Amino acid sequence: MSGQHPLSEQWDRMLQKAFEATDLYLESQYGQMYTRRPNRPEDGETANPQMSGLFNLGASFTAGFGSEYGRGYTIDLEICTFENVDPEVRRRITEDAMEHLEGQLKKVFPDRDLRIVYDGGVYKIVGDFSLGQV
Repeated sequence: MSGQHPLSEQWDRMLQKAFEATDLYLESQYGQMYTRRPNRPEDGETANPQMSGLFNLGASFTAGFGSEYGRGYTIDLEICTFENVDPEVRRRITEDAMEHLEGQLKKVFPDRDLRIVYDGGVYKIVGDFSLGQV
C-alpha cells in the first residue's frame, strides 16, 4: 500500500504518461544528435524512459513561494551527454519539449486548465491540480 490518496496516485500516473510520451518524442527527434553518457542505457532498455536514452525529463512539485504563478511542477530536462551542447540547440530542444509536453498534458488531462510557463528561470506546469471527490 502506497499511503497516497487514490486520486493522487491516478494524477501521478497520468502526469507520468505525458512525460513518457514527451521523452519518446525527444528521443525520436534528437536522440542521435549526441553521444549518451556511458552510464545511460540505450533508449527503451529500461522500464522507465527517464533512465535510458539521451534525455531525462522529470518534474518536482513546488509550493511556489515567491513565484508569479504560485504552486506547480518545475520541469527538468537534462541532455545526458558529456559533449558540449550549443546553447541555441539546447534552447530549441527545450522549447520543442515544452510545446510537446503541453500538448500531452491537454491530451491526458482534457478537462483541466494546465499550461507550461517560464517562471523564475525554470519551466513550470501550472493550473488546476485539484483531485476532485472520491
